[in-house]
Amino acid sequence: MSPTGRGGLPPFVRLAAHPLRWRLLTELAASDRRVRELAARTGEPQNLVSYHLRLLRDGGLVRSARSSLDGRDTYYRLDLDRCADGLRDTGAALHPALHPAAPAGPAPGRIEVLFVCTGNSARSPLAEALLDHHSAGRVAATSAGTRPQDELHPDAVRALREGFGIDVSGRRPRGLDALADRRFDVVVTLCDKAREICPSFPGQRRTIHWSVRDPAAPGTPEGGDGAFHRAAADIDTRVRHLLPVLAATGPTATGPSEDPR
Repeated sequence: MSPTGRGGLPPFVRLAAHPLRWRLLTELAASDRRVRELAARTGEPQNLVSYHLRLLRDGGLVRSARSSLDGRDTYYRLDLDRCADGLRDTGAALHPALHPAAPAGPAPGRIEVLFVCTGNSARSPLAEALLDHHSAGRVAATSAGTRPQDELHPDAVRALREGFGIDVSGRRPRGLDALADRRFDVVVTLCDKAREICPSFPGQRRTIHWSVRDPAAPGTPEGGDGAFHRAAADIDTRVRHLLPVLAATGPTATGPSEDPR
């Protein structure tokens, strides 16, 4: 089963997404069955069930074999290995981190990642610290702000220390101007405002945007340090799933950056 089918849709999705075919798959996951049994269990006409069984068989998800008792009868069975392959390929087609064999991250020193928000006091420092933490030095992470604050927000510092055992108390916000001559492979904006004004950098291959609400903004749900813990957890999930993307991005290139906006 190839990773993608017509129009880029993974074959497993194309086959299994149909309501009747999904019902047939679930029935066959429990037991091998004959057509008339499947028709009775689904409440659908036998000719319609046979049609969809043929599609599933042609797609490799279902097999058939003659009954050893009555050679005129046929039993259908689910090919669990092919289903597992299809689910794996479907996950990988959606996001590389969903592949069971997804690499943990790129080789040391190969990937330069910049995280950008407005003040560089909470969201982007959180992302920088968490990528450093999860990549174990395999990625060079940096953060900056379009309008940097004077210091990191104390609740952001606390969220990293309490939630992940990471100490960033000695760090200070920096502005994008200080990085004008730096090369970055991947630039990630975490602020909707920053996304609109963030410049491109030499060698940039990929631009990503994470729309993360400012935990310090008035009216933020949960308020106070609860909002910072929530933001840190959200960013942590995104960072962990970013690692396989970075592994696939490769080292700095001189071509135009990819911007999926």
